Amino acid sequence: MSIKPFSGSYPDPDVTFLLTPLDMEMTDVKTKEALIQSGKKHYSEMLSLENPPSQLHLDIFEQALVLGGKRMAKETLVLAQALADSIDSRPLVLVSLVRAGVPMAVCLMRALRLLDIEAVHYGISIIRDRGIDTVALDKIEKKHGTEGICFIDGWTGKGAIAGELSKALINRPGYPEKPRLVVLADPGGCSWLAASGDDWLIPFGVMGAPISGLVSRSVWHATDLHGCVVYDNLREYDCSSRFVDQIEAHMKVQLTKTAESKEIPTKTPILDEQIKARLQTQCHEVIETLAQQYQISSINRIKPGIAEATRAVMRRVPEHVLVRDKSDADVQLLLYLAEKVGAPVTEVGELTGNYRAITIIKQVV
Repeated sequence: MSIKPFSGSYPDPDVTFLLTPLDMEMTDVKTKEALIQSGKKHYSEMLSLENPPSQLHLDIFEQALVLGGKRMAKETLVLAQALADSIDSRPLVLVSLVRAGVPMAVCLMRALRLLDIEAVHYGISIIRDRGIDTVALDKIEKKHGTEGICFIDGWTGKGAIAGELSKALINRPGYPEKPRLVVLADPGGCSWLAASGDDWLIPFGVMGAPISGLVSRSVWHATDLHGCVVYDNLREYDCSSRFVDQIEAHMKVQLTKTAESKEIPTKTPILDEQIKARLQTQCHEVIETLAQQYQISSINRIKPGIAEATRAVMRRVPEHVLVRDKSDADVQLLLYLAEKVGAPVTEVGELTGNYRAITIIKQVV
């Protein structure tokens, strides 16, 4: 089946989605959770309709953009330069992992253009326990080879997608032993390249489709391009291009102020391997402790990190929301959303380890 590539609500040069737009029946959140936990259906076979964000949600997103926009712009430029220094092949081939990787990769595309570095960007699917979309990856490799490919995600949680990527590439020729996984924030310590190991309020982490070109998370398909739904019902709330435009404006200011590029390192890694190893150890300790304390048999129910915890409350059935500090400005949207769905919030201090928030999904079957 031949699928016409599309760019969602982004301008065409920013991204090419290698996904099949679907018209599929939505599954309500509680039914979806029961089907997932009973094993009757995999999470990637179902979607729930995304509701319009409330005004408070939009306000907190705007606040996150004001507070974190400059940091994101600076760190995106750092990543862009580091990518250019680490990979000789041109164009750089950014393969974003739909969906959280898409806004990050679009910002990287803008940064690379500002730095006069040739790059292309494809958005493809990767699904826990199902793997990467090999049909999409075949198309990219056929056109560009593998030398310039790097995989882009927004952040790491407990490393499930990083592990899935490793498994997906291990038998594909042309890739390094450790996949080139690039993220903005790596509190899980499992990326190839990251700007920091901080768990912070990444602006695009607290929105769904309206910050991702109106595209849903991906839907698994065994023999053709994985699918997605385009959420036209959210078009009036779409801020995908506006968000990237604002980050690009910050990047232009940054480049003007640092004309000699003194703040942009020319060597990688940015987050060194020793720090990554420590973060990975802390991550495993936190997950193990919580699994024991809350009697959790499947660690898939544990969603660590502000962005992951927030998204879990938005689209799953949360049982507990754990935060290091309830007064932390970066978790206020999470607290609001938890209250909205009736999920208790507990301040647990250092129990969250290198994360500032963690959501535990409710056992429903």
